[in-house]
Order: sequence, then C-alpha cells, then structure tokens
Amino acid sequence: MIWALLVGLVVGAIAKFIMPGKDPGGIIVTMLLGIGGAMLAHFIGTSTGSYRSEEPVGLLGAVLGSIVILIIYRIIVRKRV
Repeated sequence: MIWALLVGLVVGAIAKFIMPGKDPGGIIVTMLLGIGGAMLAHFIGTSTGSYRSEEPVGLLGAVLGSIVILIIYRIIVRKRV
C-alpha cells in the first residue's frame, strides 16, 4: 500500500512536470493523480488486450494515464469559468 502511494506520487509529479500549468496542488492530490492514471491505463490496457488483468501497468502507461486525467480536468475547469 505504501509502495503504491509512493509510486503514485512519483507518477503524478512526472505528469505535472510534463504538463505545467495551474492544477490542483498538494502531495495528496498528486498521489491520487498518479494512482488514478495507473488505474486508467490498466483499464484501457485490459480493454484493448494489451495487459492481462493481473499484470501491473508500467511507469510510462501510468504517466500517460495521469496526463489524460489532467487534460480532462483542464477541459472541465475551463468550461466552468
């Protein structure tokens, strides 16, 4: 569990570094972003047959998933303003 949180923090930080801008901050939000990105990548990977359900998602997949979540967040926030 602690390992997942640490990896989530690293993945979220990488995604925020790749896509700089005004996003929700804080260590908890960054961890959740990384974990959510890994979950999204796993869902897409298993749906397309790239991953089996018991396989973990790689770092690149998790970062790409986190970037997708950041893009969706920015689209939603932009429409609200």
